[in-house]
Amino acid sequence: MDHLTKLEELLNQANTDIKEGFFDEATNKLEKIIDMDPNFGKAYNHLGYLYEVKFKEFEKGETLYKLCLEKSPMYPPVYYNYSVLLSTLGKYDELKELLDTAINIPGITKSTIYNEYAIMFEQQGKLDEAIDYYKKCAMDTLDKGVLERAKGSIDRCKMKKEFL
Repeated sequence: MDHLTKLEELLNQANTDIKEGFFDEATNKLEKIIDMDPNFGKAYNHLGYLYEVKFKEFEKGETLYKLCLEKSPMYPPVYYNYSVLLSTLGKYDELKELLDTAINIPGITKSTIYNEYAIMFEQQGKLDEAIDYYKKCAMDTLDKGVLERAKGSIDRCKMKKEFL
């Protein structure tokens, strides 16, 4: 088994551990991957996710997402994960810059990125911009669930505008 195949296999095992709730085991596998190959960016993304979502160590999660972007800038999942963290932390300037990059990454789900733009604008009270991006999200998806969520989000923004 070649080096890259071994790393991908360990990453898949870590993913399984995460899905099954074995976070410490997943962390150990991801750290082992990084020890084996510090340039394997995907491991930093998955480790960042664990630190952000499971351990609530946002600063550590952010550092790991940045390392993933540095090592594997064409890896779409890091853009989804890191954008959620930046949104949670209210780092909107950094989030806008990340989304502006993400929208041009091959293989990215554009409707997801448009939704993240919309959430960012909604959180900032820029409801017209949010509505525009929820519409872009809706127009770029073939998933009925995403379409229904976009419609619900647009309705929510319209309700909020009534309070202005």
